[in-house]
Parts: sequence; structure tokens; C-alpha cells
Amino acid sequence: MFVLGIDPGLSRCGYGCVEQRARGPRVAAMGVLRTSPEVALPERLASLQRELTALLQELRPDAVAVERVFFQVNARTAMSVAQASGLALAAAATAGCAVAQYTPNEVKQAVAGFGGAPKEQVQRMVQAQLRLPQPPHPPDVADALALALGHLAIARLQAAIAGARG
Repeated sequence: MFVLGIDPGLSRCGYGCVEQRARGPRVAAMGVLRTSPEVALPERLASLQRELTALLQELRPDAVAVERVFFQVNARTAMSVAQASGLALAAAATAGCAVAQYTPNEVKQAVAGFGGAPKEQVQRMVQAQLRLPQPPHPPDVADALALALGHLAIARLQAAIAGARG
């Protein structure tokens, strides 16, 4: 399975593509899509949409895991994250990918074994699981890779449950 994780954001949208192999997961791509806060909102959204579409066309993932907008203290931040999330969901669906959403706590539980794990612990677990020389940086990339790893773990669990049923 080839999974693209997306940590949505309007200024910084992290992505991490992970491929499940027999010897464990490996990173296929990772990075950050950026838009300038000095550009008008419609142009920023259009730019992000183009970049997400191009990324999906280039990587051709089987599934896309997007962080669910769960809670934000700042309403302005919540709106921009929700707009970026909507673009990611629509681009993935248009590309014909299976789409899943996970809250930060669900991802932390799947990757670090504890839904309240601090960001540093999640980064270290992502580093260990992907056998990276250092923790992924910036945090947007680490979160996107954690989303992809979490989706792989949840998909394996669901397959095992389905197999046990029969």
C-alpha cells in the first residue's frame, strides 16, 4: 500500500508519502507546500489546489490520510486549516484515492501507542519506524508522515479483524 499523509495548512501544508514493503515502511516523498500570507486568499487556495493535484498525479497513492480539523484555539487558524483540508480531501477524491481522516490523537495512538503523546515522541517514533537518520523536520512533515504510518497501522488492524471474522 502506498499512502500519502497530508497535514493541512494554508501557509504550510505538510505531506509525506509512505510505501508499505515486506521489510517495513519506507518514505517515498516528503515535503511542505507553501503559500505566502501576502497573497490574496483565493490565489493562495488556487495555488495550493494546483500543487496538491500535481503531487497526487506524480505520486499516485492508493490512499490519502488527512488530519481532521479537530480543535483550534485561534478561529482564523481553524478556518485556514479547514480550507486547506477541504482542498486536500477534494483533490484526493478527484484523483480516485481512498480517503481517510484522523484526529491528532488517533494518529498519536497509532504511531506512538498513546493518544496524548507529545510531538517530540511522535517525531522520534516516525524516525524509528521509517529508519530515518534524524527526526523529520519541519513538524508539518513529521505530522504528515505520522498520518501515513497511522493509516497503514489502522489498515493492517482492520484487515486482521476482517480476516478473523471470516
